[in-house]
Amino acid sequence: MVSMQARIETSHRDVVHDAQLNFYGNRLATCSSDKVVKIFEIKANGQSFPLAELTGHDGPVWQVAWAHPQFENTIATCSYDRKAIVWREVNGKWQKVYEYKQHNASVNSISWAPHQLGMIFACCSTDGSISVVEFKNDMWEPLRIPDAHKDGVNSISWAPARPKGRNGAAIEYEPKRLVSGGNDQLVKVWKAVPDGPNNTTYIVDVELQQHTDWVRDVAWAPCDQFGATCIASCGCDKQLVVWKCTDLENKMWSSQVLNKFDDIIWHVSWSLCATMLAVAGADNKVSLWQERTPNNWLEVSSEEEHHDEDG
Repeated sequence: MVSMQARIETSHRDVVHDAQLNFYGNRLATCSSDKVVKIFEIKANGQSFPLAELTGHDGPVWQVAWAHPQFENTIATCSYDRKAIVWREVNGKWQKVYEYKQHNASVNSISWAPHQLGMIFACCSTDGSISVVEFKNDMWEPLRIPDAHKDGVNSISWAPARPKGRNGAAIEYEPKRLVSGGNDQLVKVWKAVPDGPNNTTYIVDVELQQHTDWVRDVAWAPCDQFGATCIASCGCDKQLVVWKCTDLENKMWSSQVLNKFDDIIWHVSWSLCATMLAVAGADNKVSLWQERTPNNWLEVSSEEEHHDEDG
């Protein structure tokens, strides 16, 4: 059963497209078609207080993402206006610290890389490309992946950082990977590879085919579960798919369709321990799915169940 603990009145003047809590759960960021991003403080008793309204986008704002707290209070947003913006709280006031505007169409999704890999975000666009933007040497350095998906990219998500050993006191990590979903019905895994002595590029590591219509959302699980790394995807074909890989280097991927819903599935997200999925669809319903044993998924909560228990 899912119970409501608090209701937050955002006072947005149009549709709210995203709402994300920070690492500690004491700040909430929201974004809307009214072109505004808002920051709220959340108290332990569920009360909320507005802290800031951020204006800088010229179109509907689709997503907001919090950076890890080691990078202070920082968020990234993306919009129909073709821009991605990084905002930071400085001396109690939120301000724009970086604006990325190299896409030629709506920027549909934005995601921070694992903090162990540095201050890096990725975003993707209806123009078919993906951008990876890294802050290093006191500068933001963008890298563009053109023609990532034919007819547009809808969603992007990073793989967790995977340690592979030590170089002295420093931990070395496996190559960075991210996953994207597009209008070409494909889920693509991308891998960072060296491109010269100081540069990196991204190549397609594998194309995953199961969907029969636009892929609306992808989410890489934050940790391995039952000995496998996992990706969840959903889309206009009404399918919820879980992809598993037991050997990334040898690309040992398999797919499992958990359910085919009655309407388009817009969004999917993982719990922190990667045992549960939350799924939201065009029918305004949310359901939770749990993997009790390997590949044995069970719907553990739904709107109908909630109403039955209340009634």
